[in-house]
Amino acid sequence: MALTKAKKNEKVKQLASELESSTSAIIGTFKGLTASKDFELRKIIRAAGGNYHVVKNKLAAKSAEGTKVEAALQGLKGVSSVAYTSGDPVALAKALSTWVKDNAEFTFKLGIVDGKVIDVAQIDSLAKLPGKEELFSKLLFLIQSPAQRLATVINATGRNLAVVVNMAAEQGKFGAPAAAPAVVESPVAEVAAAHVEESAAGEQPSGAAEPENGTASQAGEAASTESAEG
Repeated sequence: MALTKAKKNEKVKQLASELESSTSAIIGTFKGLTASKDFELRKIIRAAGGNYHVVKNKLAAKSAEGTKVEAALQGLKGVSSVAYTSGDPVALAKALSTWVKDNAEFTFKLGIVDGKVIDVAQIDSLAKLPGKEELFSKLLFLIQSPAQRLATVINATGRNLAVVVNMAAEQGKFGAPAAAPAVVESPVAEVAAAHVEESAAGEQPSGAAEPENGTASQAGEAASTESAEG
């Protein structure tokens, strides 16, 4: 049953609104695709963050006008279907390529990524690239790796320092302050000190009494006087 003009316009408008935000698309064709397989295909495309439609070539071309996938939907021939996404084009290519390997009824025509049209071989190459999540994971690992190594070193240093501090505390290294070391005089210093003491003892101040010597002199004088008198 042929579509009325109103129905065609409605379909064009609906598809155009969906393609407007799309940045990537893969166009394919099929022959003898069963309803169950068609359902399975749509399911894996949705899981990859995309949408899928079987389209009429002229309507698809009109719907894509002014969009980033316009170049891929112009001049199509034969049966055509389009899987499109505003997300990761690699995820979409991976999902479709994996499914096509087990379903020969479906083949690729061409694709488009950020306005650049790609052929079937390039779709296969796109499917072999790491996806955004995988790239982000690798990038995050590269960013965190030096930081993790630094954290490990810092933690190890902290643990080692704690062990040293504990050992020092057990050995009383942090107890009362150690007594000042005794001053050990050299032999020369001891001799000099002795000489100073002797000099001090031998030099009495002038006019000072000398009781012991005075007594001895007086006794001597008395003895001399007694001898003379006698």
